[in-house]
Amino acid sequence: MKIKIAPSILSADFSKLALELKRVKQAGADLIHVDVMDGHFVPNITIGPVVVKFMRKCTPLALDVHLMIQNPAKFVGAFVNAGSDMITVHIETISLKELQAIAKGLKKSKVKLGISLNPGTPLAKIKPALELVDFVLVMSVNPGFGGQAFIPGAIKKISQLRAIFTKDIAVDGGINAQTAKLVKQAGANVLIAGSYIFGAKNIKQAINSLR
Repeated sequence: MKIKIAPSILSADFSKLALELKRVKQAGADLIHVDVMDGHFVPNITIGPVVVKFMRKCTPLALDVHLMIQNPAKFVGAFVNAGSDMITVHIETISLKELQAIAKGLKKSKVKLGISLNPGTPLAKIKPALELVDFVLVMSVNPGFGGQAFIPGAIKKISQLRAIFTKDIAVDGGINAQTAKLVKQAGANVLIAGSYIFGAKNIKQAINSLR
């Protein structure tokens, strides 16, 4: 499958976000990963639909909005209206019934749906959801903060998932040139990286090293 690189804006310089988005596009990024945190599901607070709305004006790249929040069903509509191309929700925050309703709504809006699971969540928990989603996001760190070390257990989870899932598998957390090689071998094809890309002296070189 095509390898896609998704810089995570959690590590971008928000004082010049439009420029940061332009830089990663020129460097070859395929899409932009937008971490939305509420201070409840994860111990951090980031951004809401207003910022996504203005990001939409600044880049033609697809915006994958990762809802690390409680009650995601309540906020999906606002993020779709803001210009999201993809919405990722966590299996730990949602029932199958709620996910079915979200999937139906997003299909009408032509917005892709992803399901994510934390390192401590067994793969079995998302299996009933696989037929509803366009992609799966495997967390390789505990969500909440950027710059964390990769959790090796994610490799086995990706490999097991690839055996039963033919669509895109994304991985987020501690991704660099070394861990990218491992997760690609396991079956992941969408690599999300924050500090490795935005902290690099040469962003293009960093993206190419992941690809």
